[in-house]
Amino acid sequence: MQITDAVVVVTGGASGIGAALARRFSADGARHVVVVDREQAAAQSVADEVGGTAEVVDVADRAAVDALVERTLAREGRIDLFCSNAGIATGVGVEDEDPADLWHRAFDVNVMAHVHAARAVLPSMLERGSGHLLNTASAAGLLVSPNDAPYTATKHAAVGLAEWLSVTYGGRGIGVSVLCPLGVATPLLMGPLAEGEAGAKAVAASGDIITPEQVADAVAEGLAAGRFLILPHPQVGKFWSQKASDPDRWLASMQRAFG
Repeated sequence: MQITDAVVVVTGGASGIGAALARRFSADGARHVVVVDREQAAAQSVADEVGGTAEVVDVADRAAVDALVERTLAREGRIDLFCSNAGIATGVGVEDEDPADLWHRAFDVNVMAHVHAARAVLPSMLERGSGHLLNTASAAGLLVSPNDAPYTATKHAAVGLAEWLSVTYGGRGIGVSVLCPLGVATPLLMGPLAEGEAGAKAVAASGDIITPEQVADAVAEGLAAGRFLILPHPQVGKFWSQKASDPDRWLASMQRAFG
């Protein structure tokens, strides 16, 4: 995937990894970057910075995502790269009371948003015979997120969906990548870490906390190489390999650490 002259859509683009991606794509010569977020002022700020377009969209709303893609195609003529990046954490387990229905919200944002994006953008990509989907998951999609059952389950689902998309459409000119970072200095991690949340502390203890810009660097490299699995933290691949080779041993070690 070459970014030069590409039309790129980035959801969750007003801050964190999404904003870093928007800036990196612009710096790498993207023709136009669409910055999508629920926060209008923040999205507009990033869009102004990169000379792009701000869109206020709830990515869990299929009709809203369809309309976003239709507007972008009408204005720009094509979408070369759709970065389905928005995500949420919950901090709950299966025994916790969940008055906010965080399980459903997590599936809506962390899984179904990827489905809505693919449904909306694939027809035009398939017609051209080219295009790329970048879905942000997490190292939790390959491993586990202690103290956050919905996050673990939905990020595993996001990785599985990306694999299915690659298998199904990879032979028809569609590239698919899934981004699985570990600790990144965004509010999603740093807020719970400041509060001493056990899961956040476990993430911090597993490797360096890197910047969103470092994640964007890894994405740029992974897209240029046509890589499916983009791992800004290389140790995640090692952990994943250990888990696959001996899941009982891996689970036992996780139980000792977090059980």
